[in-house]
Amino acid sequence: MKKKGEIKKVKKVKDKVNDGQDDDPWWWLVQEGIRPSFLCISLFALLVRVAVGLHPYSGARTPPKFGDYEAQRHWMEITLNLPPKDWYRNSSVNDLSYWGLDYPPLTAYQSYVHGVFLKTFDPDSVALFTSRGYESYLGKLLMRWTVLSSDVLIFFPAVLYFVLVYRSMRFGMGQNSDVAWHIAMILLNPCLILIDHGHFQYNCISLGLTIAAIAAALSQKDLVASVLYCLALNHKQMSAYFAPAFFGYLLGKCLRKKNPLLEVTKLGLMVIGTFAVVWWPYLQSKDAALAVLSRLAPFERGIYEDYVANFWCTSSVLVKWKKLYSTQSLRIFSLAATLITCLPSMVQQILAPSSKGFLYALLNTSFSFYLFSFQVHEKSILLPLLPLTLLALEESRSILWLTHFAMFSMFPLLHRDKLVLAYMALYALFILVYFAPCGPSGRCHGTKTLDNTQKTKRSVDFITSITFHPLLMGFLGLCSLILHVIYLTMHPPNKYPFLFEAVIMLICFSQFVLFTFYFNSKQWMLSKHLTSKDKQKKLI
Repeated sequence: MKKKGEIKKVKKVKDKVNDGQDDDPWWWLVQEGIRPSFLCISLFALLVRVAVGLHPYSGARTPPKFGDYEAQRHWMEITLNLPPKDWYRNSSVNDLSYWGLDYPPLTAYQSYVHGVFLKTFDPDSVALFTSRGYESYLGKLLMRWTVLSSDVLIFFPAVLYFVLVYRSMRFGMGQNSDVAWHIAMILLNPCLILIDHGHFQYNCISLGLTIAAIAAALSQKDLVASVLYCLALNHKQMSAYFAPAFFGYLLGKCLRKKNPLLEVTKLGLMVIGTFAVVWWPYLQSKDAALAVLSRLAPFERGIYEDYVANFWCTSSVLVKWKKLYSTQSLRIFSLAATLITCLPSMVQQILAPSSKGFLYALLNTSFSFYLFSFQVHEKSILLPLLPLTLLALEESRSILWLTHFAMFSMFPLLHRDKLVLAYMALYALFILVYFAPCGPSGRCHGTKTLDNTQKTKRSVDFITSITFHPLLMGFLGLCSLILHVIYLTMHPPNKYPFLFEAVIMLICFSQFVLFTFYFNSKQWMLSKHLTSKDKQKKLI
């Protein structure tokens, strides 16, 4: 009798363990753990990237300056054939008007390493002077491989690091399929894939370093986080979009420790030391350092160039900013607007730092920079999208809606690069993954809310009701569909050659503003419901 009773107990335990597996279609993928499922999804994500790489790229066969592909190749040519002191200086062998280096030194070092790789297999592709506009099949293949290797060596490991940290913190991850879906949302971000492997850039490096820095900060490795974030900042200056969030979160944690001054000093030394190592070739003279700095802030281009869904470009339909104000005045305006809008998010983290609040702060400050900073590009929407994908399990509705409009805002750019087919295919893939059986529309995400604080929900209910109003979402979704068709099939009036771009930017900008209010409200409501015990668990 005892044996039968024990068998029944064991069976009950097994039933509890296996509960949900029968109705969890992704269980087979994650039953062995996070790493095997990550490897499986990574291989698929890599194949998707390879497929997108078969499409055209920015500036293909369009002289005299070609496009971003040529810019990246030219930087390899320059860094490989000239000494570091001449990389950022205008000279007879380095014409800065032809795709001069305008990113920090870590990008230059990356270009040098990739240049060595290209020279090994195709020396003509990086030969000084004679390689301008070089577009051989082998050269293009090697260039694509440099982006793929950057993804595999930096972005993918950083995502795995983050997911492991996020999982250990139990941020609402229920079944194992939650983990698989979260990994897929990050690795199959259509915007990043289209820009890096279609248009042609290396955002995967700076964003990968940023993800690693976020994971380190969440796992209480603040010094490591500081170094990694400084490396991201020294790869692309746009990583400064995240600076207020990192500053607020790390400072807030330091102020809550026994010796705040010592903690702040250690972080400061790590930042200074990292910058000193990266900038060492340019710290030998004041002129060399200023030459680099002058290239990182191209104010002469104006407050905006192409049509981008931020405040300055969208409002220029009514206010001709470039005609009414000088560049100096616009620099002050943009700086003030950016600081004012990102300040609340930063202050909240200084006053009440928390892991989840930090992720929302990254989202909010990057949106502030995207909407109001000087010289924003369409591709800069990748920065707000990064923390949103990291919060995919918390913001399952938001990631669908914002990814849609992020892609829509870049559609004119991608159309110009002849990437419409890749655009549609990746959008379809994103929808399929999003609506997977255990995605946000399925059982796991559709029947429970990851933020269980009902008071928080009520506090942001008004903004939520506007942001996710079914009629508004349906109307804007229909408008975006119609505009896609119009853009592909019709020509704008001769009097208004950029009419379609302006309408697209207006629609996208309106959504970005709504979500900025929504996410800021969510972040501030978090601090009101953190008990002192919760804070101690997360910060000590």
